Amino acid sequence: MHPYAALTPEVVLDAVAAAGLRPDGRLLALSSYENRVYQVWLEDDASVVAKFYRPGRWSEAQIDEEHEFARELAEREIPVVAPIHKGKFSDFIYAVYPRRGGRTPELGDPKTLEWIGRFLGRIHAVGSTKKFIHREALTAQTFGHDARAYLLKSSLVPAELLDAWKAVTEQALQLVDSCYQRCKARVIRLHGDCHPGNILWTHEGPHFVDLDDARMGPAMQDLWMLLSGDRAAMSLQLHHVLTGYDQFMRFDRSELHLLEALRTLRLIHYSAWIARRWDDPAFPAAFPWFNTQRYWQDRILELREQIALMQEEPLAVD
Repeated sequence: MHPYAALTPEVVLDAVAAAGLRPDGRLLALSSYENRVYQVWLEDDASVVAKFYRPGRWSEAQIDEEHEFARELAEREIPVVAPIHKGKFSDFIYAVYPRRGGRTPELGDPKTLEWIGRFLGRIHAVGSTKKFIHREALTAQTFGHDARAYLLKSSLVPAELLDAWKAVTEQALQLVDSCYQRCKARVIRLHGDCHPGNILWTHEGPHFVDLDDARMGPAMQDLWMLLSGDRAAMSLQLHHVLTGYDQFMRFDRSELHLLEALRTLRLIHYSAWIARRWDDPAFPAAFPWFNTQRYWQDRILELREQIALMQEEPLAVD
């Protein structure tokens, strides 16, 4: 049985009660594959969010570093949702968070991008003051070469596509390594997974959720997922982000070499992430196309596009 098979509604409610809260019996599973996350209602009709960490993924020391970083940011009035409780219950490490609503930000609005950029600059200014000791860093090795090696061992790549996939990933990672060599920027503590779904917007502006992927890495990792479209569109979007960002943390323009390299690493790492979780029944149900020939054909085409993009000059940003 997968460990999450033991995470019944009763266990979730009892864990929240063990945190000193009074659940009224209502709960709702929220969208999350890596962990299990629930909105839990309390007797006073308020609600909290309970997050149960995937067993074996992070050590307790690594989880503590995530929570310490979140609290460090919150103490400086940076809008990050920090945990109010961490504990162990029924073999699970879990955390309870205040519930914060919001909508996906309008990334087509220059003012929105500048606003997000200001807060990312503040997050990185704090993140640069010290290092994570226990959490894994985002490097070409951890997200690229190690992920490729795992997929080769997994035998999930169809045999008829294996040679093409091996060739394209090898060439792509050679170019990623070259991009890293051209960038000498320091690594800092990051949000790590700063896609628009982890930024919630209200009338008061953005707040950032889910630091589960926080790690050491280049600042560009928290910026590139805000960008989309052709080169001209991305250059303009990044200009607006950096207009806000540079007010609090100077962005090293040599990191522009990493934009497409980091996108490439995410593509390879994403496939390895699904492969590593394939024994979790939630993954075959959520990603039924993963072990199909079409999936791997599409990944080969994507990586060929990334190879071409990494051979171009980096974006030009004022």
